[in-house]
Amino acid sequence: MEIGQKIRNLRHLKNLTQEELGERTDLSKGYISQIESNKTSPSMETFLNILEVLGTTPRDFFEQQEITKVHYPKHEQLTYDESDKGYFLQWPVKTSNEFEMEPLILKLQPQASYKTFEASMSDTFIYCLEGTVTLTLGDEFFDAQQGDALYFKATHAHKLSNHGDVEARLLLVATSSYL
Repeated sequence: MEIGQKIRNLRHLKNLTQEELGERTDLSKGYISQIESNKTSPSMETFLNILEVLGTTPRDFFEQQEITKVHYPKHEQLTYDESDKGYFLQWPVKTSNEFEMEPLILKLQPQASYKTFEASMSDTFIYCLEGTVTLTLGDEFFDAQQGDALYFKATHAHKLSNHGDVEARLLLVATSSYL
């Protein structure tokens, strides 16, 4: 895995925005973005400072861990309630961003949208468990209702929206292949 992506994954696990990580490390949000997208490499001092803020050591950061865990009970799952923004997130495997696939359950309130994702080389699968959802993929729109699936390479910016009158519940699985 690339260093920038791994930093991004750790930042997400800590529920930090790029701006928050930047504030805690005296770096700009733009510089954090460049590091995470592998457009620049931080100095050793900056890298160690970032790791400290993210709560890890260089050894743990670079150690390749074998996947030995198979069962992920509900009480170990990570949830993120953003009801005030119209969505609720649940990671059934809270460390999945360290693996090749990242599953996510997304609940979208009526007339709500979830953030715009940047273009990447990630394969993305979405299964509509309840309600309806609209995928905006570049300039195209795709509607899915309960039981429908969407599968695409995320080479364009994309966003999920619920234009319906009932909550939508989705299962998303994305690979970790980033541009």
